Amino acid sequence: MSFITRRRPIEPPAHAGHGLKPTLGWPHLVALGIGAIIGTGIYTLTGVAAGLAGPAVILSFAVAGAVCACAALCYAEMATLMPQAGSAYTYSYAALGELIAWIIGWSLILEYTLVCSAVSVGWAGYASGLIQQAGWPIPAALLTGPETGGIVNLPAVFIALVVTGLLLVGTRESATVNFILVCVKLVALAAFVAITLPSFDAAHFQPFAPFGFGAEQIGDHKFGMMGAAAIIFFAFYGFDAISTAAEEAKNPRRDLTIGIVGSMVACTLIYMIVAAVALGASPFEVFSKSDEPLAFILRQLGQPVAASLIAGAAVVAMPTVIMVFMFGQSRVFFAMARDGLLPRRLATVGKRGVPTSVTILTGVISAIIAGVMPLSQIASLANAGTLAAFIATIAAVMILRRRLPDLPRTFRAPVIWLIGPLGLLGCAYLFTSLTALTITFFFVWNAVGVVVYLLYGRTKSRLAEAV
Repeated sequence: MSFITRRRPIEPPAHAGHGLKPTLGWPHLVALGIGAIIGTGIYTLTGVAAGLAGPAVILSFAVAGAVCACAALCYAEMATLMPQAGSAYTYSYAALGELIAWIIGWSLILEYTLVCSAVSVGWAGYASGLIQQAGWPIPAALLTGPETGGIVNLPAVFIALVVTGLLLVGTRESATVNFILVCVKLVALAAFVAITLPSFDAAHFQPFAPFGFGAEQIGDHKFGMMGAAAIIFFAFYGFDAISTAAEEAKNPRRDLTIGIVGSMVACTLIYMIVAAVALGASPFEVFSKSDEPLAFILRQLGQPVAASLIAGAAVVAMPTVIMVFMFGQSRVFFAMARDGLLPRRLATVGKRGVPTSVTILTGVISAIIAGVMPLSQIASLANAGTLAAFIATIAAVMILRRRLPDLPRTFRAPVIWLIGPLGLLGCAYLFTSLTALTITFFFVWNAVGVVVYLLYGRTKSRLAEAV
């Protein structure tokens, strides 16, 4: 069988000594989704995106959310059909063949690693503000990366490594910590809305789309509603990390649907409400320049105590995003190693049911990137890998509907021949809305990946050995 088209079976193969323990219920999965989605996107990227689109950023949230909703429904179908570690990589392997699966897995490595780094940088923005406010004697050059005149973003490196240590403790333990921190995060956002709502000024919404509704390249950034949507997209895709936990769900065929769809609906509403209130409380030209826009708005309104509490909540709760995506990255690494496309020793599971080697590897790489790269550039690069994974998952659902129409499906994505093409077109449009540098880097990254596959994975995979 050609290595390009060989596919793995839908049913999970036997993996002696390389299985993950089912320890997560649906509340853990919903919390994983909310923990991943509500984070840097709302606490930090709201300011970045508002600077690109103006008040039209609200529509940017809606567009990105609609595209993600199409993908989320397809993820729910595939996750319940194949409750195995690996997410879009595993789905592609069954529907699209080994080479495409490798490319998607390689893209997911890019996505998850960069997300961990981006959120670490976003967290560091709030942490640095608190450090300076407290008067701690830490040089400014150690609180930001080279792009903004510093040497290394030490807080970003610190939090990436701390989360790595927490994940090594155990899956259920880290999921429980995530659940608690998600509650803290939601209470903080509710407080922000309650405090800023009385200062709402509709005049801040004029002009509504100062940079237009498309995506226009100006310098290193793409401005306009769609240009902002391509960045905001980063804020929505935590639900795909839930699918990486499929193998560790107690009742995957029920709980994965609840986790993926439930977290997407809840988070879309939260994003739009918080963005609208922020824009009503402060002109976008003002708060978009801040690394901690929500806390900045509260200080502008004469609420320094509330600002400190919001910043504190961000510092405490934003690591949930790092935790979920680092969890997802380690599971993708694990699945690819278990299939033989990466060295199989990386699929070793420790006594606590955690793939120790890949978790440490993910944490170290994320910490290095977070220490030297700026948030907007990391987020943009991460989006390219995510869009590729979304396209592959939507395509996998449509192909399997044709190829195996009678396969029992616990959850079926509704009107797939409508939401499938719409999701594909939306993802393709968002991809073209990314900067030229991001698109170029994505293709270079995958060109390197194909070379790695041809030199190693093509002959080492379990399917190759079975021929």
